[in-house]
Amino acid sequence: MTWQTQQLPDGHAPVASGRVGVLLVNLGTPDAAEPGAVKRYLAEFLSDRRVVEIPPIVWQPILRGIILNTRPKKSAAAYAKVWTDDGSPLAAITKAQAEALQARMDDGVIVKYAMRYGNPSIPAQLKALMQEGCDRILLAPLYPQYCAATTATVVDKAAEALGQMRWLPALRTLPPYYDDPVHIDALAADLSRQLATLSFDPEMLLLSFHGMPQRTLELGDPYHCHCRKTARLLSEKLARPGMRIETAFQSRFGRAKWLEPATDATLVAEAQQGTRRLVVAAPGFAADCVETLEELAIAGREQFTEAGGTHYAVLSCLNTSDAGMAMLEALIRRELAGWI
Repeated sequence: MTWQTQQLPDGHAPVASGRVGVLLVNLGTPDAAEPGAVKRYLAEFLSDRRVVEIPPIVWQPILRGIILNTRPKKSAAAYAKVWTDDGSPLAAITKAQAEALQARMDDGVIVKYAMRYGNPSIPAQLKALMQEGCDRILLAPLYPQYCAATTATVVDKAAEALGQMRWLPALRTLPPYYDDPVHIDALAADLSRQLATLSFDPEMLLLSFHGMPQRTLELGDPYHCHCRKTARLLSEKLARPGMRIETAFQSRFGRAKWLEPATDATLVAEAQQGTRRLVVAAPGFAADCVETLEELAIAGREQFTEAGGTHYAVLSCLNTSDAGMAMLEALIRRELAGWI
């Protein structure tokens, strides 16, 4: 595929075209592990009507008056435990995924990444792709399981950005891939590889997905069903004698009822009931982040061992592993059919 800057009449702005863009999108992250940056991030995140469906007239006073004055310090401390020289693990890994995918793609395909909340933003990266001549763009939310609070809000933000443009690119969106054989096989291969390196034989593998309010299930969001199907298909691939596989949901927030069983409660209950060797995997996350590196790997270890557990490990997400990148390339190439 070739691309070019069109020859236009004198005085007309040059227009590049003919390239295909891929925009990988993940949830987001503060710009720094300090309360001010976390407050700005949480203000954007928790003001999204897809994330918090309480009417703004009720929610905003709670958010502005209480949550944004109490939670940033606690959250900043959690981020500080996992922050790297490259910044947020989620942003660094997503950037690395984009770079690795770029190396695998054909000439004429430009790969960038964005955060739904924080930087680099979806509008900025869509504009950058168009400036590089991408008149066809694949929007790729890196959420295997669909949820309105994740996948849908990425599409919302992209649509908002396009609404400000005169010349629009053709746009496609990567579908959820929760039960795609390419995804399940990649997870099974990479988790099996990691299980084989453990210094102990786990009695239990806990598959931990990000939680959502129970209300989302009752309103018809397919997220819970998608998680359960991923867990079932993956369990069939990973089954081994002497190792139970269970599913739980993490990151509860607020007083509303959330999807159950809860990961933290499950870790404590398992240890109290005699489980001594436990390993956790997070097949709903495309990249390691504060939820996996701090909530599961640090806080989860404390919860399990303080309740009586002796051996505990958290397996890495697919990240830029060979299996993960081969899967991502296969999914992206499938969705680019007819464009490349």
